[in-house]
Amino acid sequence: MTEKDFFPAFLEKYPASGEATWMAPSNIALVKYWGKKPEQIPTNASLSFTLHACSTTTTVLYEPLAEETGDFSFNLLVDGKPNKDFRPKIQTFFTRIERYLPFLKKYHLRIETSNTFPHSSGIASSASGMAALALCVMEMEKELYPEMNESYFVKKASFLARLGSGSACRSIEGEVMEWGSHPSVEGSSDLYGIPYPYKVHNIFKHYQDTILLVHKGRKHVSSTAGHNLMRNHPFALRRFEQANDNLQRLKGILETGDLQGFVQIVENEALSLHAMMLTSDPYFILMKPNTLGIIERIRAFRKKSGTQLCFTLDAGANVHVLYPENEKEIVFQFIQDELVAFCEKGQYICDQIGVGAKKG
Repeated sequence: MTEKDFFPAFLEKYPASGEATWMAPSNIALVKYWGKKPEQIPTNASLSFTLHACSTTTTVLYEPLAEETGDFSFNLLVDGKPNKDFRPKIQTFFTRIERYLPFLKKYHLRIETSNTFPHSSGIASSASGMAALALCVMEMEKELYPEMNESYFVKKASFLARLGSGSACRSIEGEVMEWGSHPSVEGSSDLYGIPYPYKVHNIFKHYQDTILLVHKGRKHVSSTAGHNLMRNHPFALRRFEQANDNLQRLKGILETGDLQGFVQIVENEALSLHAMMLTSDPYFILMKPNTLGIIERIRAFRKKSGTQLCFTLDAGANVHVLYPENEKEIVFQFIQDELVAFCEKGQYICDQIGVGAKKG
């Protein structure tokens, strides 16, 4: 599909008052995207596990305005309280998607949202948040077009979510998601995420993700700023090639259940992401000393125990510990014994691979 497929037909009627609720999960990228072109287009393809417990639930209550103001009319409640910090991001999102949903300025929207995990701390809260919001506004369009099929609904929701946060397009569906045009992935697109179209071995079907909350505060550098620094990065082109090569290599690994190959690529991708941050101009460091302490112990435990746990990182200090379900008992005991001490106030989240967004 192309961008023009997401423009609506001429509208003669508009939705009445209503309400939409969606829960959208976060996701954890295995192959990272870092750097983007205009219109939220990725500079390389990426691959992610959809999560289950880490999610955002958003409700949008909408009613027609008695008189249009020429701007978007909305209230935003985060965890039941007004929040000014997130308003600019929502305003930017609505500005980007207005041409695809031209009725938005005719309504007042009351947006109520809550997360099951901390905002702005290296778990993809913008991904789940924008995915949930995109699904809610798509419910408004679906009221106009009841005949809209599920495939179109999902693709357009992913397309819209991308315009709010690039990785949000991977939070609409599950279990393994791909985003970005890639010659070896059939149906891949820069415009929206797709369920990974190839065989995935059963060992990955119930993969575990224990998220160690090393630092729950706000990041001092936003992901948007980090992406922008890739534009003049001296190693950018080679990094984009590396990511696309790793995605190609994962095809056989995911099909055969090659856990050693999986560990090697996933950890390489995590460290490559942070290497690009360390070598940007200006450079920035999102890892904390405890992040490195956890990584060192994971590597030592894997060598000693013969298990196939591994780590990955998003753009933050927190560590995602990934491991197959059949190693859950031994790995979780290791986490309790050696890694929890590195977490802020001993806090962590137990999660696993999930199936995607759900309507409330």
